[in-house]
Amino acid sequence: MKYLKFKTPAQDTATNLKSDFGLMNHGLVHLDRVYWNLPVAALYEEAVFRNEGKIVNGGALQVYTGKWTARAANDKYFVSEESSKNNIDWGEYNRPMTSEKFNGIFSRLQSFWQGEELFVQDLYAGADPEYRLPVRIITDKAWQSLFAKNMLISENDLAKLKQFVPDFTVMVSPSFKLDPRIDGTNSETAIAIDFGKKLAIIAGTEYAGEVKKSVFTIMNYLMPLEDVMSMHCSANVGKEGDVALFFGLSGTGKTTLSADPKRSLIGDDEHGWSDSGVFNYEAGCYAKAIRLSEEAEPEIHACTHRFGTVLENVIFDPASRHIDLDDERITENTRLSYPLEFIPNAVPQKMVKTQPKNIIFLTADAQGVMPPIARLDMNQAIYHFISGYTSKIAGTELGLGIEPEITFSACFGAPFMVHHPYFYAKLLRQKAERSGAKIWLVNTGWVGGKFGVGKRISIRHTRNMLSAAMEGMLDNVEYRKDPLFGFNIPLTCPGVPDDVFEPSNAWGDKDDYWRKYDALASRYIENFKLFAEGVPQEVLGAGPKRLKK
Repeated sequence: MKYLKFKTPAQDTATNLKSDFGLMNHGLVHLDRVYWNLPVAALYEEAVFRNEGKIVNGGALQVYTGKWTARAANDKYFVSEESSKNNIDWGEYNRPMTSEKFNGIFSRLQSFWQGEELFVQDLYAGADPEYRLPVRIITDKAWQSLFAKNMLISENDLAKLKQFVPDFTVMVSPSFKLDPRIDGTNSETAIAIDFGKKLAIIAGTEYAGEVKKSVFTIMNYLMPLEDVMSMHCSANVGKEGDVALFFGLSGTGKTTLSADPKRSLIGDDEHGWSDSGVFNYEAGCYAKAIRLSEEAEPEIHACTHRFGTVLENVIFDPASRHIDLDDERITENTRLSYPLEFIPNAVPQKMVKTQPKNIIFLTADAQGVMPPIARLDMNQAIYHFISGYTSKIAGTELGLGIEPEITFSACFGAPFMVHHPYFYAKLLRQKAERSGAKIWLVNTGWVGGKFGVGKRISIRHTRNMLSAAMEGMLDNVEYRKDPLFGFNIPLTCPGVPDDVFEPSNAWGDKDDYWRKYDALASRYIENFKLFAEGVPQEVLGAGPKRLKK
C-alpha cells in the first residue's frame, strides 16, 4: 500500500483506539502507519483491500496461509536466560536459544518493519481477572490481527484501552525469514520466546495456530507458578454447575464433544483451574473444518457461514463463493476461528466458580484396541496424564502423512508444556483430589482393527457414554477390570450396545487383537521410562502389565 499511496479503509481511524504505551516502547520506530485495536468490520475491510483474503458465502473471511498449513513443531525455541532457564523442561519441544541469537533476530525484525504498516491488538489471555495476562499482538497482516481478536479477550473500556500496558508481547511477521546459518535455527521459520524480555517472535509462517499456541505456551509457563493448573482441554458445565474437562490432542474430539447442547461451553481448547474455579484462556474457538457435518456438529458448522469467522485454507468456488468443507487438496488441517459467543450455549463470562466433577482423557487409538470408556483411579489417572497416549491426526503438524501416527504426548499437549510433565501432574492430582472429580479414559479412535482396517468409533455412542458418565448413570453399573491396564470398564451404558464395551468383539481374529493390545502396553511401558525418575512408585505401578506368555 505504501508504494502506491492508496488510502486504506481504516486509515482515518487507525489511531482512534491507540494505547498511550506506544510501539516505540518495543523498539519499533520509523513505521509507516500503525492500526490500533481495529474492530472486526474494519479488519475485514483492510484484509480484503490488501488481498489477504476473500469474503465467502455467509460472510466468513477466507484466507490461504501459503506454504505453512500447520504448526512447525520443530521450530519452537526458548531463550536460555536467568529468570526461567531452571524452570524449563529442555528437550524435544523446548529447544534453547541464546540471548545473543534472539537479540539478533529481534534487531533484524525491527529493521525489517521500518517503513511498514502494522496492526496491533491489545488483549487478555485468561478470563479470570485475578489471573489474566495483558498481551499485545503486533502483526503485519490485517487478517492475523482479526484472528488474534477472535481468539483472545478484548478490552471494551476505551479508557482502559488507552492505559493498556502489555505484560507480554507477540510479534508476528510471516514474510520475515530467518537464516539457519546465522540464527542457529532448523529452518527459515521460528517461534522464539524470551521470558526475560516478555517477548515472543513468530517468523516465517502465516499459519495462525502459531499465534494461538504461543500465547498458550506462555500461559503454561506462568500459570502453574501461581498454583493454577494449566490445561490443554475443552470445558463445559451442566445446569447444576458440574464442570467437565476434556483433555486431548488436536483431532481427538475436544471441540466436538464439549459442544454439547445439554451443557454450556466454557471453552474448546485452553483453560486454567484455580482454587476458585475453571476459566478459559481464550475468547474464541479454533476448530478443524475438514468434513465438518451440519448433522453431527450443527453449532460449529453454522459458524462457517458467519461474519467474523476466519476460514483457513478452506477451498471455495470463486464464482459462487460457496465453500467446500470436504476438499482437502491444500491440507487436511483446514480450520475456522470464531468468537465463543457464536456457540449458542457458551458461558458469556468464559469462567465458572465451581470445581470439575468429571475429567475425561480423550485418546484417538489408531490401533483399535482400547476400550471405548474406562474409569481410572488417581494413580492410573496420573500415569495416563503423563503418558498422553493418542494418534497424531493428519495435517495438524507439518510432515504428517495420511495415516495416523502413534504418539505419546505428555499432559495431552507436550508441544505446549514448558515445565516438567510431573509438575503439571502434581497440580492435577492436588486439584482433582480436592474436588473429588471422577476421571475417565475415552477412546475416540478406531474399533474392529487399526486405521485402514477398522472404522472410527460412533460419535453417537461416545456422546451417550459421556452423558451417562456426567449424569451419574455409570456410578452403579457393573464393571470389569482390564487384564492389561487394570482400569475399570463398564459392562453396560444406556444408548450403547453391550458388546461395544469388549473391543475384541469387533475383531475377526481375537488372538490378533490381544497381540496388538499387548504391543500397545509395551509401547506405554517404554515411553514411561522417560519420566520414571522423580515419579512416585505408586504411579509407576499404575501402568499396564504385559500379557503372560
